[in-house]
Amino acid sequence: MVNRYVVTAARPDGSDGEVVAFAEQKRMTLKEQVTIYTDESMDHVLCTFEARRIVDLGAVYDVRDALGNTIGSFREKPVASLLRSTWSVDQPGTTELTGRERSWVVAVVRRVWDLLPFTDFVPFLWPYHFDFTVGDKRLMAFDKKFGLRDRYVLDIAAPDLDRRLAIAQAVALDALESR
Repeated sequence: MVNRYVVTAARPDGSDGEVVAFAEQKRMTLKEQVTIYTDESMDHVLCTFEARRIVDLGAVYDVRDALGNTIGSFREKPVASLLRSTWSVDQPGTTELTGRERSWVVAVVRRVWDLLPFTDFVPFLWPYHFDFTVGDKRLMAFDKKFGLRDRYVLDIAAPDLDRRLAIAQAVALDALESR
């Protein structure tokens, strides 16, 4: 009944490096809230994200630091997400990023897969990827890697984007999209 997320820094060769964040998501809660810790000991909070409302299509999720100060927010754009999941990331003082699934083909196949009976027991094997952009410039990318365990690579190219906000959005892509 709990999803676990271990976020590691990538080594130059692409392998997993040190743990930079750890989160557990409780399932079946009315109001989505996830606490992200600095490591698996869960001694120090890195940040949290929480929905502003209990149930809301296109809900806004506020990301806060360990002291409760707002870092930024993210939300899914429901109309734009009909074919390809689309999110926006907003950090005060910076430009809003728009993230969408890189491949519309994978997005459509995944939606059809979700409609088929009994697919809850068989994982969707095609990896998905999100690009977060401002205009045509990619400033963050989220790539799912194929393997026995879910593994993701988060690439942050925006120098002024708070890493905690990027990590929270990455965890949310898996947790909230139920992938």
